[in-house]
Amino acid sequence: MWQILEHRQADKELSSARIPVDILKRYEKWKDIAMLSGPEGLRAIKGFRDEALGGEWKGHRSGRLNEQWRVIYTVQADKLLVQVVRVTPHDYRKR
Repeated sequence: MWQILEHRQADKELSSARIPVDILKRYEKWKDIAMLSGPEGLRAIKGFRDEALGGEWKGHRSGRLNEQWRVIYTVQADKLLVQVVRVTPHDYRKR
């Protein structure tokens, strides 16, 4: 079983009132799949369109929650750890 950690930035974004309820529900489903199956399970579900990021986000991965919203995360396979860095409306600039 994989462990899911949320970065302070992601936690702050998730607790803000600007994220729609349906996105929060899809994020919870995303976390359930990540916890049970890890990154392989996320890649197996075509709807998430899981992909590696490049540029200044190299080493991170992105999964779609809907057309606009993304979850950006890193994986530490040796520790069975998925760290959620951001939940964002498709704005990959680092802040």
